[in-house]
Amino acid sequence: MNRILACRELRARAPQTALSWFSSLNISRSVHGLPFATVEAEEISGSQPAEVLNLVQGKWKKTARWNTILDPLNGEPFIKVCEVDETGIQPFVESLSECPKHGLHNPFKAPERYLMFGDISAKAAHMLSLPKVSDFFTRLIQRVAPKSYQQASGEVYVTRKFLENFAGDQVRFLARSFGVPGNHLGQQSHGFRWPYGPVAIVTPFNFPLEIPLLQLMGALYMGNKPILKVDSKVSIVMEQMMRLLHYCGLPIEDVEFINSDGKTMNKLLLEANTRMTLFTGSSRVAEKLALDLKGRVKLEDAGFDWKILGPDVQEEDYVAWVCDQDAYACSGQKCSAQSMLFIHENWSKTSLLSKMKDLAERRNLEDLTIGPVLTVTTETMLEHKNKLLQISGSKLLFGGEPLKNHSIPPIYGAIEPTAIYVPLEEILKGNNFDLVTREIFGPFQVVTDYRSDQLPLVLDAVERMHAHLTAAVVSNDPLFLQEVIGNSVNGTTYAGLRARTTGAPQNHWFGPAGDPRGAGIGTPEAIKLVWSCHREIIYDVGPLPKQWEIPPST
Repeated sequence: MNRILACRELRARAPQTALSWFSSLNISRSVHGLPFATVEAEEISGSQPAEVLNLVQGKWKKTARWNTILDPLNGEPFIKVCEVDETGIQPFVESLSECPKHGLHNPFKAPERYLMFGDISAKAAHMLSLPKVSDFFTRLIQRVAPKSYQQASGEVYVTRKFLENFAGDQVRFLARSFGVPGNHLGQQSHGFRWPYGPVAIVTPFNFPLEIPLLQLMGALYMGNKPILKVDSKVSIVMEQMMRLLHYCGLPIEDVEFINSDGKTMNKLLLEANTRMTLFTGSSRVAEKLALDLKGRVKLEDAGFDWKILGPDVQEEDYVAWVCDQDAYACSGQKCSAQSMLFIHENWSKTSLLSKMKDLAERRNLEDLTIGPVLTVTTETMLEHKNKLLQISGSKLLFGGEPLKNHSIPPIYGAIEPTAIYVPLEEILKGNNFDLVTREIFGPFQVVTDYRSDQLPLVLDAVERMHAHLTAAVVSNDPLFLQEVIGNSVNGTTYAGLRARTTGAPQNHWFGPAGDPRGAGIGTPEAIKLVWSCHREIIYDVGPLPKQWEIPPST
């Protein structure tokens, strides 16, 4: 939601104060109009396919293997991705192995790099504030992960604000230490944030810029050397962002960028012995990585996210709009998307559901407020709909049909924004619960209602869910909020009348709770948790007490 409002500022704002670094730049004379870009988003097509390369040991390189990506809107083969297979991982393994466990910098080694990354962040943020650069990334995101211009530009905006947050001295403040007096003169203990050294970042398709960029910069800020793998369907976005970062001063050998399938990346992680891997994506892959890498992981995996509407009914139009945004923006392809809506009986007496239906039905392919689903086919979503409708008392509220008059290729999904009602008592039955709480990464939600005396059943349902990423408690009743928040665990929980499940700006923690492997993103706390560990240095320099003698053995 913040993204939608923020994009207006992004498109309207002109660069008023240029950094001295930028004063000599003439964008109009650069290739493709931008000094870093190797593609033009609007020109990518089946007749002019773009190419995505790999970056290893400081050089952009091609491979013999090409993965052809189909345009999600018309099925044309419009991007060719150079993918590394298992025989080609050795240069990446060697590069990562050259990075020591103590990292490329730490509080005792090359501290000037903290300042360097503050400067890089300032320059990159300034670049993203330029309308031409912002529009370039917005359009590129739309080409590979079709979503509305407002949603795509909001992603660019959040990325820019994150970079602004870590300009200047803010990077070195991440490594702030603390000291505690010792037991005798000359003894002090100091706690430091220490890098892991060689690390890996694996990110999904749905936020091609925001997720990989925020995690990449966090890893770099703390002194690590990362290898970055983004889903090949959308990796062109981060490939272009890498080139922008190099233009802004990032040493080209500091990051390895790889395109590969999952099997190849898994082999690379094992052979390179990365000290920590950040994975954002499916729970199935997350659990496999946790085993293969012996727990050296941080995870932000699947999110079956819930929203509870409390007993106090107010601002019906606003609440309906937020429900629509949470469930169906980006065609429901957000890890924070509203998957289940619990409606208090007081809301059931209003026109909330009919308003949600009206809002869902105004979404269309023309402006990409609904669009292709990149990881779930139409057939799979319709099959899930039919299984839910076999539950006693369930009914289709709206949607549930394939999109019409489109050229989306069948490897992707294309259905109307869909909501299915399932009675609360039926949801809680053992043979139904797993089916109802299966995450469908598309424009699909389950709706139920409850009476005041059934709140314990609602809380039992959220307790039994496996993923605990985001949640929303829509109420201004402090006692109701206290009851729900005190009996739930989701790591990013919005509370109050304006509560939502999506939005994930750069100004607060975003990540799951209830799992020691849980990763956060965006804030100083998230960066320090994910990308550094604690190291204690105890200084004990003396002097010895006068007339000290060797004591008896103990």
